Amino acid sequence: MTGATWRKSTRSGNGECVEVAVDLPGGVAVRDSKDPHGPVLAFTPGTWRTFVAATRRP
Repeated sequence: MTGATWRKSTRSGNGECVEVAVDLPGGVAVRDSKDPHGPVLAFTPGTWRTFVAATRRP
């Protein structure tokens, strides 16, 4: 993912978490922080918003 700006969750206490890139045109990318050159999952912005909303704590 050339040009992506990756960020980790602020709740990642041990530094091993997923990273998210939201600065991509038309999409959101997610990868494992322990394997930054490994596979990347890609989501549409709407699908990502739905996922985040469903996983938030009540």
